[in-house]
Amino acid sequence: MKKYKVAAAAAAAALILTGCSSSGDSAGDKRYVISVKLIGVGWFDNMEKGINAWAQEKGIDATMTGATDASPEKQSKMVEDLIAQGVTGIGIVPNDVASIDGVIAKAKEAGIFVVTHEAGGIQNADADIEAFDNAAYGAVMMDNLQACMGGKGKYAAFVGTLTNGSHNEWVAGAFEQAKSKYPGIVRVEDPIESKEDADVAYNKTKELLKKYPDLKGLEGSSANDVVGIGRAVEELGLQDKVCVMGTSIPSMTSKYLATGAIDKIFFWDSALAGQAMLNILEILQGGGTLSEGQDLGVPGYESIKKIAGTKVGWAGAAWVIVDKDNMDQYNI
Repeated sequence: MKKYKVAAAAAAAALILTGCSSSGDSAGDKRYVISVKLIGVGWFDNMEKGINAWAQEKGIDATMTGATDASPEKQSKMVEDLIAQGVTGIGIVPNDVASIDGVIAKAKEAGIFVVTHEAGGIQNADADIEAFDNAAYGAVMMDNLQACMGGKGKYAAFVGTLTNGSHNEWVAGAFEQAKSKYPGIVRVEDPIESKEDADVAYNKTKELLKKYPDLKGLEGSSANDVVGIGRAVEELGLQDKVCVMGTSIPSMTSKYLATGAIDKIFFWDSALAGQAMLNILEILQGGGTLSEGQDLGVPGYESIKKIAGTKVGWAGAAWVIVDKDNMDQYNI
């Protein structure tokens, strides 16, 4: 984990497609496309690096697409276009699980394999691969947030969108952990929507801190949430009074980690998640299936587990916790 800056390249060089059999299609005949929430942000820039490395290693056409904003409607239209083009397989990181599920059903009818990521509760995909169990991830985040808060106080939680399955599972996991283990920790409102926009998170954080001057903790789910929250906390000079934690990456948060405006970030390597989706598409396209303990040939996904209570959910164990002391170890 320490040399994360070479992890994606190393993974691409060592991909092992466990359970994959010959599909009858040559590499040149295949085309895989990963549809993400939006483009132009560090998180998905990093995922694209992983996709490109995988494509080069395998000699298979694999690319990433997305809109410039987190619009469920635009994403659905893009996926429908991919279905019309007859691509071999589609990976999706959805903005809205419910709406994209109907589009996935169309892909299945067209004989196209679909693998999702960050899509808790998805029904129609062939598989959903998560970096970890979402409830456990949220619980770990709460363990760290409450410790920073001194075991008591008020906090608020952000999600990219209210319809984002994984974001809501993370904040629910944190909330349940607080209720069961930390009675002194109280969430002040229902999850707050940032629209995956750092400026929205910034403005809503300032509103929250004005409304709740005794607020001690802020939890973000979108990589952009955490940036906007940190910016607001720093501008208000509250970095020593308000604990800020959430999912983001060092390249987006390092300046706020350095000043203490953000205390910790939690993430997985989006480049490796992209490669895990592509490897599953290859397994399915080759006539293979997924099984408990299977190695997807990607760091953090060497022994996947079925996610209880889900139809198609599988999880690795790929989370990372970063603060100002170790952020330089991760070039993401």
